[in-house]
Amino acid sequence: MAMTPTHPPLPAYPSPAAVVALLKPITWFPPMWAYACGAVASGASLQDRALPVLMGVLLAGPLLCGMSQAVNDWFDRHVDAINEPDRVIPSGRMPGRWGLYIAIAMSALSMALAWLLGPLVFGAALIGLALAWGYSAPPLRFKQNGWIGNGVVGLSYETLPWITAMAAALGSAPSMPVAWVAALYGLGAHGILTLNDFKSVAGDTEMGVRTLPVLHGTRSAARIACLVMAAAQTGVILILLSGGHRTGASLVTLLLFAQVLCMPRFLADPQKYAIWYSAVGVGLYVVGMMVTAIAFGTTAATAIQFI
Repeated sequence: MAMTPTHPPLPAYPSPAAVVALLKPITWFPPMWAYACGAVASGASLQDRALPVLMGVLLAGPLLCGMSQAVNDWFDRHVDAINEPDRVIPSGRMPGRWGLYIAIAMSALSMALAWLLGPLVFGAALIGLALAWGYSAPPLRFKQNGWIGNGVVGLSYETLPWITAMAAALGSAPSMPVAWVAALYGLGAHGILTLNDFKSVAGDTEMGVRTLPVLHGTRSAARIACLVMAAAQTGVILILLSGGHRTGASLVTLLLFAQVLCMPRFLADPQKYAIWYSAVGVGLYVVGMMVTAIAFGTTAATAIQFI
C-alpha cells in the first residue's frame, strides 16, 4: 500500500520569533540614528525631556520602521515566494493574513504614541505612515521606480525622524537651518539606498522593478549615488559655515573627502564593491550626521542657557 507523504500542519498563529523576523530589527538603526541626531541637534536637556525622546525612539524604530517592514513583506509575498521562499511569510512561519494584521496593528500603535507626543510629532508620523504604505502597497508602489522609491525612504528614514526628534525635545518646530540639514541628509540617503540595489539587478530586471541600476546601468547608477551623497553633504557644509559652525564644517568636509577617496574603487566595479562602499562610505556619512547634530546642539544649548 502506497504511503501518502504528510506535511506538518502550518501554525494558526505566528511565533514571537516569526514576528521579530517580520519586523527586521536590523533595519531600525537608520531612523533611530536620525532621531538621535535630531535630539542632539535640539540642544535641549535630555534629562528634562527624557520620556518624550525615548518614546520618539520607540516610534521611529520598532513601531514605524517595523511597520514598514511588515507592509513591505506582505505586499511582496508573491515575489518573495519565488525569489526568497525562506522569508517569514512565504515560508509559512507567518501564517494566513497575520502579516497584514500586524502591519495594521503597528500602524495604529504608531499613531497612538505619536498623538501622545503632540501635534507636530503626530503630523510627521502620519506622513511617515502614508509614505510607508505608499512605498509597498498598490496602486502607488513607489518602490517600482528607483527615483521615487529611494526618495520616499530617504525622507521617511532620515528627514522625518530628525525633525520629529527636535519637535519632541523642544516642543516646537526646528529652525530652518536644521530643517534644511535634515532634508539634505534625507536626500543623501537616496544615494545610500541605490547602493543596496546593485545586489539584485538581475532579479529586479526580470520582475520589472525599475531601480537606478536597472534604469541607467550599473556604472551610471553608481555615479549618481556618489554624486547625490556628496552633493547633500556639500550643502550641509555650506549651511554649517553660514551659521558659524566652522569646526563642524571642517570635520564633515574631512569625512566627505575620505568618502571621495573611496569612490574610485566602487565606481570601477559597482556590483562587486557596493557592499564594501556601503560599509565604508555610509559609515562616514552617518558619522557626519552626528557631527552636524553636535555642532547645532552645542550652539542651541548655549542659547537656551541664556534665555
